[in-house]
Amino acid sequence: MRKNCEGMTLIEVLVAFIVLSVTMAVIMQIFSGGMRNARLAESYSRAVFLAESKMAAVGLERPLMPGEDSGQVGGEMQWRVSITPAEDDASTNAQLMPIRLYQVRVRASWGDDGRERQVELTSLRLGPR
Repeated sequence: MRKNCEGMTLIEVLVAFIVLSVTMAVIMQIFSGGMRNARLAESYSRAVFLAESKMAAVGLERPLMPGEDSGQVGGEMQWRVSITPAEDDASTNAQLMPIRLYQVRVRASWGDDGRERQVELTSLRLGPR
């Protein structure tokens, strides 16, 4: 009489190994995608912070006059501030006012994985005519 063997066959071990390796591959893909998204979110946060700081500097550190200014931060992030007179009505009261409405645009851009990404903020400011 033959006793039942208490072990796993080679086929069962191979199937278990294949299931484990496929599961680990899926988990690694999910993890790397999450890390990539976290890095992208951090880059967008830095760009928004830079654009907000440049927007706040307009009128304080930089005069509110039409023109452009640009620069680079950290070797990878570029910024550009553009100030243009805003479209306002051509009424006679507007010509008598000592102030004028300006449109301020701040763009922060950077390269990520071979793609150009950017954040742009726009605001209206009152300044001298």
